[in-house]
Amino acid sequence: MKKIFQITAFAFIMLTGMFSNAQVSVNVNIGAQPVWGPVGYDYARYYYMPEYDIYYDVPARRYVYLDGNKWLFAAALPPRYANVNVYNTYKVVLTEPRAYMYHKDHKVKYVKYKGEGGQVIIKNSNEPKYYVVKGHPHYAPPGQVKKSVKVSNTSQPRSYSKSSGNAPSQKSHGNGGGNKGDGKHGGGKGKGH
Repeated sequence: MKKIFQITAFAFIMLTGMFSNAQVSVNVNIGAQPVWGPVGYDYARYYYMPEYDIYYDVPARRYVYLDGNKWLFAAALPPRYANVNVYNTYKVVLTEPRAYMYHKDHKVKYVKYKGEGGQVIIKNSNEPKYYVVKGHPHYAPPGQVKKSVKVSNTSQPRSYSKSSGNAPSQKSHGNGGGNKGDGKHGGGKGKGH
């Protein structure tokens, strides 16, 4: 009986440790995000740009757009998208895989952000966590520390925060954000909003 109790206790401790580790495991990809991505997101799988009705696959570093009824994936956009300004357009951050499969929902849900202008972008942030993004004015590869230096933010017309009610409802991946959406669409910033 004592041996059964010890085995049960040991199994319980092991399972508790596994669940604790699972809760601490956080998906973060700040360094993979482009300098024109919006600040405040520790994880981004896709950006949806309602103004142009296109997606950007952050980890794959490619655009996703419709050509007729077919989704195309490319490192650069074709000439018909010559007017796209990724630095200045509003980007909805999505966290689910293959977000473009929910395009019909996104088109309706995020139409209100057409013409909104851009958010504060990573390139214009003076938060040291963004210095790992290649192209940032204070780029420092991971492991190298750089002092926080003020970065001009004059090119960005406005920023959005959770308290202003202007940002879309979003879901984070374990970084403390809530989900006020339908569970399919994310876009949450990591810590805080």
